[in-house]
Amino acid sequence: MSWTDERIEKLTKMWESGSTASQIAEELGGVSRNAVIGKAHRLGLKARPSPVKANEKPARAPAPKKAKPASEAPPAPAAAP
Repeated sequence: MSWTDERIEKLTKMWESGSTASQIAEELGGVSRNAVIGKAHRLGLKARPSPVKANEKPARAPAPKKAKPASEAPPAPAAAP
């Protein structure tokens, strides 16, 4: 299989219309999903957000608390009589 001008044009149109790489590969025939993604990347087509990561919220760990130096620590409570 080679990338003819006609196949590249079809890939470009389908990519820009929002078709998935799998749909494009099936329509073109003789190429894999990864081949379509690679060709789109080499052609400089606009990247699209991942459908898998679209539903995820970025997991951010809370910032670590800075330890206070001993000079800033509150005084120790007085001993009970």
